[in-house]
Amino acid sequence: MSRHLAAAVSRALIAFVAASAFAPSGPTAGADIGFNESIRPILVENCFACHGADSGSREAGLRLDRREDAIDYGAIIPGDSDSTMLLDRIYSDDPELVMPPPETKKQLTKKQKQLLVDWIDEGAEYEPHWSFIPPQRPEPPAVANEPWIRNPIDRFVLARLEAAGLAPAGEADRRTLARRVALDLTGLPPEPAVVEAFVADPSADAYERLVDRLLARLEWGEQRARHWLDYARYADTHGIHFDNEREMWTFRQWVIEAFNADMPFDEFTTLQLAGDLIDLGPAASLDDQLAARIGSGFNRCNVTTNEGGVIDEEYVVLYARDRTETTATVWMGLTAGCAVCHDHKFDPFSMKDFYALSAFFNNTTQAAKDGNVKDTPPILPVPRPEDRQELTVLEAAVATARAAVAARARAARCRHRAPTSLLVCSSSTTIPSSSRRCRRCLAR
Repeated sequence: MSRHLAAAVSRALIAFVAASAFAPSGPTAGADIGFNESIRPILVENCFACHGADSGSREAGLRLDRREDAIDYGAIIPGDSDSTMLLDRIYSDDPELVMPPPETKKQLTKKQKQLLVDWIDEGAEYEPHWSFIPPQRPEPPAVANEPWIRNPIDRFVLARLEAAGLAPAGEADRRTLARRVALDLTGLPPEPAVVEAFVADPSADAYERLVDRLLARLEWGEQRARHWLDYARYADTHGIHFDNEREMWTFRQWVIEAFNADMPFDEFTTLQLAGDLIDLGPAASLDDQLAARIGSGFNRCNVTTNEGGVIDEEYVVLYARDRTETTATVWMGLTAGCAVCHDHKFDPFSMKDFYALSAFFNNTTQAAKDGNVKDTPPILPVPRPEDRQELTVLEAAVATARAAVAARARAARCRHRAPTSLLVCSSSTTIPSSSRRCRRCLAR
């Protein structure tokens, strides 16, 4: 199977993101009021329950979660707040007309109402779901205290402080800085020798050298991996029923090594979603082959059961559901589990989308029951790195020994072959050599 085919899930996710970015809204770079940051929370809290994606609870056929629907309905007139019906209903004093309805016990504040007015006057631009918006490098803001700036990130920090009328705190001493950065990058306090070396380092890039030293440590990958393993729902037990031991620490180690090797994120994604489907070719090393398969352990981290009363087909579906929900949450920033029973009420994700995506995870060879054992098939034995060279030698020796055993067996089967024209066996029966063996031998 080709790498392109193996990456089908990854491409499908990208395609879905491109296709599902609802309410295309055009350029928003010049807008002062961001939809996702300022407007969408107001609509989600007060409007979407009756005028959102859920057709079952939608009132008056009005959708406010998609710009084109709101405009076509006449609820919003971009650039003209005075003629916008949405605002008329929000500002109404008539309990029969005001929105949200009084029985919902919800009421917009003056600030929220004014935000909606300003947003509509600016053009009422929508934005896709936050996770579908490609990140863009912003322009560092201008600040008043230029001498305080040491790197571009400082500009964003200082601009926020100055906007709040605050001044930066004084710089911490080197021992405090060493402790802070070590805890952040490795999750552990620094060794005294590391701190003293940093304190005594007179070079202008002493801090950068300390950071590089910490990034080169194994603990850097462990600190990053502990977050990712939470996303992957990694555990050392099965999770249901007897909750027996589960031995797949090699996946945990693979994640740590991936972070320490600064693996590109697209490769990191492909190997976890479809690493077991990748054909690396005959030239691939044992390490590369193992890495590709170990990475797919992401899809083996789901909880499993061995309870006798479960319905196998039900749990096969539940396992596929678990993988689908996890993939959507981790890579798409969506609470896709809401679409198991109905179209998502807030995110751009339908029930059809959920089960179309789940098809990728509904064809594994994992059984419904885990057998209450720690090594539930399918299993990939993974030798330790220090043992892999010896394993290669042993595998070759095993192949040679098996060939020798097979040759010996063939020789044993021919031990009654005679060098003359007649064949004599233990039964003292003489037969022509054309028969090659006596009847008693043939009977055996």
